[in-house]
Amino acid sequence: MKRSVKFCSLMALSMALFAQAPPPGGGPHRGFGPRFEPGGPGHRTPVTGAPYSGVQATQSQQTLADGNQITRQEQSKVYRDSQGRVRMEHALSRAWGPAGQASQTVITISDPVAGYSYMLNPATMTAVKTPLHPTKSAQSASDPSTPRHARGAEKSGTQVQTENLGTQMVNGVSATGTRTIETVPAGAIGNQQPLEIVRETWVSTDLKVPVMIKTSDPRFGHMTMQLTNIMQADPDPSLFQVPATYTVTARGPGAGRWSQ
Repeated sequence: MKRSVKFCSLMALSMALFAQAPPPGGGPHRGFGPRFEPGGPGHRTPVTGAPYSGVQATQSQQTLADGNQITRQEQSKVYRDSQGRVRMEHALSRAWGPAGQASQTVITISDPVAGYSYMLNPATMTAVKTPLHPTKSAQSASDPSTPRHARGAEKSGTQVQTENLGTQMVNGVSATGTRTIETVPAGAIGNQQPLEIVRETWVSTDLKVPVMIKTSDPRFGHMTMQLTNIMQADPDPSLFQVPATYTVTARGPGAGRWSQ
């Protein structure tokens, strides 16, 4: 039972990482920066005809009031095939768990062709199968360079300025850059002085995914995500299938998804 509850917690954390770039840990890092979505803008809209594989590395640094610093590093392997299937292998670090605890790998597979997502636990050779939500239309898909809270900034009085940085080579691919500066007015969240949050996002022209994201937020520190070792070719098809030796448990959308 303890093993089951533990893995469910790991899956929940992995899904959070699959949806956004900030490192795990919850708290102030929630909504820390723009989302990294290996499937493409909005994630629910599959990107087809643009296969790739790469390594996603995320580093964050937070300076506390006493000058102490907290640094986190996370790394994942990402694969996408020509049909829009996405696989992400994330090695959960020890930082969020008990001292001396070995890291554990959690694998997510999003298969828009079959209409299911899978969370795999290689240690126990088990998987959880969940129906995917309906895909978004191209018109309603979210821009990966725009954070969720930026899109609702008008409600809090936050001012958002966006600057087009043009196109250049980033991590071996052509990418278009955008810099977003959010100014949170004094008093909006109990702050005595205005806060300025700067995000710089570079999105691959061909792959439609961010290849670099830099975020500076005075509340939480600095975060950098980079997609490197990019190979623009179809990965091995077996990567998007659950091994026959795994025990698969089906889950309905939204109900009992992360508990057993």
